[in-house]
Amino acid sequence: MDILLARKELTDKPKKVTLSKLKEEVKKSENEIYYFDRDNSHKNMMALVDSFEGDGYNVHFREVKYGLSDEEYMYEVHIM
Repeated sequence: MDILLARKELTDKPKKVTLSKLKEEVKKSENEIYYFDRDNSHKNMMALVDSFEGDGYNVHFREVKYGLSDEEYMYEVHIM
């Protein structure tokens, strides 16, 4: 499954990362915070959370608003 990382600039395109790549990074540090782009479907984000919880990690998921518009948000996922 491909997931889009949060954009660094509003005009940039989001970068893709695979679930397996994220799992490799989390195994190394065991405590990571990721920010994902709003273009990810909520269904994919819940699948990501379920996948990490199935592996025994605690996962905190929320939407972070950074502006007044409904379109100005990103997803934050803290994996421990």
